Amino acid sequence: MAAMGNEPAKAKYEQKVPAFYYRPKHTDCKLLREQWIRARYERNEFEFIEKQEPYSAGYREGFLWKRGRDNGQFLSRKFILSEREGALKYFNKQDARDPKAVMKIETLNATFQPAKIGNPYGLQITYLRDNSTRNIFVYHSDSKEMVDWFNAIRAARFHYLQVAFPGASDEELVPKLTRSFMKEGFMEKTGPKHTEGFKKRWFTMDDRRLMYFKDPLDAYARGEVFIGSKENSYTVLPGLPTSTQGYHWNHGITIVTPDRKFLFACETEAEQRDWIAAFQRVINRPMRPQEYAVEAHFKHKP
Repeated sequence: MAAMGNEPAKAKYEQKVPAFYYRPKHTDCKLLREQWIRARYERNEFEFIEKQEPYSAGYREGFLWKRGRDNGQFLSRKFILSEREGALKYFNKQDARDPKAVMKIETLNATFQPAKIGNPYGLQITYLRDNSTRNIFVYHSDSKEMVDWFNAIRAARFHYLQVAFPGASDEELVPKLTRSFMKEGFMEKTGPKHTEGFKKRWFTMDDRRLMYFKDPLDAYARGEVFIGSKENSYTVLPGLPTSTQGYHWNHGITIVTPDRKFLFACETEAEQRDWIAAFQRVINRPMRPQEYAVEAHFKHKP
């Protein structure tokens, strides 16, 4: 800094940052911020393109610790990311010929979740299976390895979207590569008849998908709710209908959709305010053409 100044240093150390490479914000986890610094100033990855091979080659293979769906144990699993095959796969046995799961790059997402997973390098991978979200939780003991996997997924998504949307600019595609969840946390919910007792569930707001889980680390959601736009008769209201019973938390939220009302309750007023703001952001945004298709095929699991 003293020798060069900020702008000349940036021009030198960031001269060849790939468009897909994630540039962390100050709110991101320590892992992403630290590896961005080390990539620039320690490893000089953005001065020499050959140093970017671990995440830009279009193929990546290695072992990650993956959380078991049923027993919660983390076991070493082989993962292969192949742009040519358009998929991320993992194998339960080292010599297995057939993968345990095939995750299409088209619906793949990855977001770091150190607190939720209980590991500073914990990554949550999601993909769609039969139009339902599947969660996979992984980590690696080496911080660079984990961030390389994350950026390899972003590179694969970037190249897939370049083919899917040939006229789109990098600036249009980069925000679509990976996304953090809009909000997560516990709320209470009741069933469609509104006569059942309220149950505490973990909720994840992933763009227009509101998912709820019995446990934050469940592989599958108990149910998913599509949140459309106000132009399509979706609204969010503070409070619950006056006849509602069976809730333990006093700060209610009602989501009105064209088909039914969904009732939730938050523990604190601050949580209620944050959830309403998250819902309102989505509802205020007009739906894109592809989101109408999602709405049409959406399955709400009872």
